Amino acid sequence: MSHATDERLRDAVRRLAPRLIIDQTRRGIPRNRGVNKPRPVPAHRGGDLDVDRSMDAIVGARAEARMPSLEDMTATAWSRPELALCLVIDYSGSMNGTRLTTAAVAGAACLTYAPEEHAVLAFAAATTPLKKITDAARATHTVERILALRGHGTTGLAGALREARLQLAGARAKRRVVLLLSDCRVTDEIDATAAARAIDELVILAPAEDDDEARRLARDSGARVTSIGSVLDIPNALNSMLADDRP
Repeated sequence: MSHATDERLRDAVRRLAPRLIIDQTRRGIPRNRGVNKPRPVPAHRGGDLDVDRSMDAIVGARAEARMPSLEDMTATAWSRPELALCLVIDYSGSMNGTRLTTAAVAGAACLTYAPEEHAVLAFAAATTPLKKITDAARATHTVERILALRGHGTTGLAGALREARLQLAGARAKRRVVLLLSDCRVTDEIDATAAARAIDELVILAPAEDDDEARRLARDSGARVTSIGSVLDIPNALNSMLADDRP
């Protein structure tokens, strides 16, 4: 419908589709995502006092006949771990409605999981940044750019993974994850294994009907892989992969 001959219909679809995708994706991500965990923090930052961790400071202050300082004690606070994401979308070959929608939903999910630091790259023979990690683009604008992708060309996976690593290099978050949406079937004859191994944490979202190469790359590089049967699988797949709060 975004290519309808009716100009008003075409403009309306292009305007409304990104917002609908973002809203529906956020609703599809379970509220209990498993990413909020108790963490030790300095007591002056708030939270519940952790008596066990603070005992040395309490005993020391008592021995010196003074009140223990909050800065010397530890509290427990529930917080969401810092996370930076880079979504890498393979748009080589055919980019049909199903693949476009899957890519757009994955992009919308990134906005939810890592609202402060996320990047989106698209690659065929070359890699194109749709949103750099330093950009302050509107969420709808990012999804609009994903929906505008048209498939063509060979699959330059190694170069895309190297660019994703560069995007995340300047992130403030301790945990940096590359989400690769691809069947990983390379056509430019450049092995992507070394580039995949260089990434701190690589998660591959592969089409269920064609995931053999993705599983091989995951096995050879230490990445994790999950198969996506339909666009409805995206939120739960990401919830499962990203809820593991790795250091």
